[in-house]
Amino acid sequence: MARTLDLSALGVRIELLRTPEDTGGELLEFDVVGRARGFLASTHVHSSQSERLEVLSGALKLTIDGHEHLLRPGQAMEVAPGTPHRQQAGATGEGRVRIQSRPAGDTLGFLERVEQMGRDREFNRFGYPKPVPGARLIRDFGHAGHATTPPLPVQRAFSRLVLGLAEASRPYVFVDEWDVAAPREAVFSALADARTYPVWWRPVYIDVESDGPAELGKESRQHFKGRLPYHLNTRSVITQLDPPRTITAEVDGDLRGTGTWTLTPIADGTHVQFDWQVHADRRLLRLLTPVLRPAFRWNHNWAIARAMAGLEPFAQQLANQPAAAETATA
Repeated sequence: MARTLDLSALGVRIELLRTPEDTGGELLEFDVVGRARGFLASTHVHSSQSERLEVLSGALKLTIDGHEHLLRPGQAMEVAPGTPHRQQAGATGEGRVRIQSRPAGDTLGFLERVEQMGRDREFNRFGYPKPVPGARLIRDFGHAGHATTPPLPVQRAFSRLVLGLAEASRPYVFVDEWDVAAPREAVFSALADARTYPVWWRPVYIDVESDGPAELGKESRQHFKGRLPYHLNTRSVITQLDPPRTITAEVDGDLRGTGTWTLTPIADGTHVQFDWQVHADRRLLRLLTPVLRPAFRWNHNWAIARAMAGLEPFAQQLANQPAAAETATA
């Protein structure tokens, strides 16, 4: 039984008859069943493949290099490599057209990608790819086939721009874990009250302003820096507070995201986990993100190493001051 690809988002299904594996890459043969719509029915070109189209049922309006042909059952035409062409249903109802692509090239991979895009709802209501999936399609398959307009170099440049912007908007996701040789209550006190950060998280935190100890809804403002040559200013609001287990804060400003500290008691102290999902909102950082993402991750690792170095002695100091620790967690 023929393997079928579901391209119903574009009005058709593909029944594979002979694949590159069957033919040693010489040929891909498949039936297109239905009525193609959207970008499948737009004018396009295959850079290095010929394409033979034979109508088995229904009718096909085939436009080759500006010349229109109406094919009926039993009729076939071949499109030479590099020739602009367009396939549209030429009659009402469901048609069936058999296509042979020589050599097979990347056509099967392209069709499988289109099927996955349909599953992921990456086409608009007109049957054209949404910007980011469409840019990926041009990046990955533009060498084999592409729309005739605009010119391929323009399409590639646009796809790079779209993917760059998408990369810039993708959040950084960090998960850091380490053990602290201090009681969980003392560690919680240090982490919950951001006013202590300039004391123990040095030289990262320069200044923190807040009008009191940690409470649900409490706002604080931070001025800090990393190893890279820039300073950042943020505002954070505590959105979850479960002493001495978890603290979650929403952050905005030069960085925007959510940070959660989770503390678990262990035999000789506390296991600390910091989950941090963040967008770089400062304009320069946003523009540089596609290029400097690895550097930003390195910068984060450097800052966390300073936290690892400073949190333990500070929490131990708090643990030796029971009254102060109780006040901080009250």
